[in-house]
Amino acid sequence: MDLVPLTRSPARKPAWLKVRAPGGPNYAEIRNVMRRLDLHTVCEEARCPNVGECWEHRAATFMVLGDTCTRNCAYCAVAHGTPGEYDPAEPARLAKAVEQIGLQHVVITSVDRDDLPNGGAEIFADCVTEIRKRLPDTTVELLIPDFKGSEVALRMVVDASPDILNHNLETVQRLYRMARPGGQYLRALQLLRRAKQMDPDLVTKSGMMCGLGEEWDELLGAMQDLRRHDVELLTLGQYLRPSDGHLPVARYYTPAEFDELRLAGLEMGFRHVESGPLVRSSYHAWEQAARVARI
Repeated sequence: MDLVPLTRSPARKPAWLKVRAPGGPNYAEIRNVMRRLDLHTVCEEARCPNVGECWEHRAATFMVLGDTCTRNCAYCAVAHGTPGEYDPAEPARLAKAVEQIGLQHVVITSVDRDDLPNGGAEIFADCVTEIRKRLPDTTVELLIPDFKGSEVALRMVVDASPDILNHNLETVQRLYRMARPGGQYLRALQLLRRAKQMDPDLVTKSGMMCGLGEEWDELLGAMQDLRRHDVELLTLGQYLRPSDGHLPVARYYTPAEFDELRLAGLEMGFRHVESGPLVRSSYHAWEQAARVARI
């Protein structure tokens, strides 16, 4: 694969990264529901470029355990610092929002809460339980932190029986200390394998950002590592710098390169690969769930 020479902070975003400003009746409705029930979405907190498209499709990714992360990843727009106390009633409010919006597939993620004994695993499990009480036919996807490698925390989440369990690898091993200083590459892979060992029928998923400075062969190697750890679904998208205080974009991958990565992933044995410049962890997650989730 011939790559465009690596550069630092390309001056302009290419045309394929331009999106319309969010708006529309469904967007307004979902935003109002979130405000009324005091809930957060990663769509807003992480400044996702697809928020307009997804919310108009009546799809949203909830972010539980507050809006302040205990880690400070160099690529992430979510605020970091000392979080407030978590709200044990949040899962019930979240399930109410899912019901009001009418979601057939829901994605739930969180900030990292290294200050809590189990990293907030109980809240993830309670969210699944509360949703199933109200909407037993709605599929649930959890995008979890690494819980510092705690098997007790992971067991709590797996025992709740989500339809899809996601933990993002994010980047290649060489760049982990720079991009994700609170995480560990091998720990992320081991979490995904352990989840599958705990429940062999559980569908596992991961995602990576492209453009942080990785080489093409390193990216393919990380994808192969995920397959070796029994990951079935993969998302690949372009890293976009949230602010001047975050890591710069090393290069922009073209749509053709993302297509090549998708084909490479399918050849490796992934059941589905969502690959494109604007792809994020939950982009078109409802379509992936319809194809492969345990329903």
